[in-house]
Amino acid sequence: MPTIAALTIYPVKSCAGMSLQAALLTEAGLSHEGVGDRQWMVVDRHGQFLTQREYPGMALIRPSISGKNLVLHAPDIPPLSLSKSPGQQDPLYAPVEVQIWDDRLLAHDCGDNAAAWFATLLGVECRLVRFMELVTRPVSPAWIENRVVSTLFSDAYPLLLTSVASLEDLNLKLRASGRAEVPMNRFRPNIVLDGITAFEEEYTQLLIIGRSDEDGPDICLKPVKPCARCPIPAVDQITAKIGPNPVDILQSYRANALLDGVATFGMNTILIKGAGRYLQVGDEVTSELAF
Repeated sequence: MPTIAALTIYPVKSCAGMSLQAALLTEAGLSHEGVGDRQWMVVDRHGQFLTQREYPGMALIRPSISGKNLVLHAPDIPPLSLSKSPGQQDPLYAPVEVQIWDDRLLAHDCGDNAAAWFATLLGVECRLVRFMELVTRPVSPAWIENRVVSTLFSDAYPLLLTSVASLEDLNLKLRASGRAEVPMNRFRPNIVLDGITAFEEEYTQLLIIGRSDEDGPDICLKPVKPCARCPIPAVDQITAKIGPNPVDILQSYRANALLDGVATFGMNTILIKGAGRYLQVGDEVTSELAF
């Protein structure tokens, strides 16, 4: 039976992830000890979001949780400690307008110390912001059957799902082309499944986790849109060095007609049922295929 092979959250958008054995499900994505996936984001002086696309060194910023704080670590600089739950009147968290793709919304500014820490690392004037509790950021309704779904600072949807077999299939093609294999962290998923065939996630209608009774399953996830890939998979997530992009191999056999021929890997996914419950590595998963 398919199982959950890995769970990861990325507290700061485009920075390193935290590998977890268990994660809380919320409608806006995974959470762990009060830290949500993509709950923080780096923006330039105009409020425009920054990512590894332009600043690959963001891969070297690694998060950990210590008590009431999120702690960020990076080479050759003291760690930065951030409150997981700033007070509403905390002057360090004044509201600021930010831009992520087509969305413009208010966020909490994390103060001058955080801004200076990131500016030192990235070599550009920038600010760190935190998603504002009373703000909602709806996802595009085009792929979600008129459901109301929101996310934090993810690119598009609350969850990104991939599979072990899909990566193995890509690595087989890379080896055949004389290229080095790539690890799963190049694709930055939240949930990795094992025990399904390569790219089966693209044809899955529902993922059911936990017992079922007259009220249905405990947890139900729905993959909704293939994930178009960008230059970030070319960035080594350990060294931040840019190498050959595995997406060019994906493009040779995974061009997706649903997205005008763009190469895709993984599925953007939403929560149908199970907010407040936990996913764990090793959980058994029943998949319903969309045929």
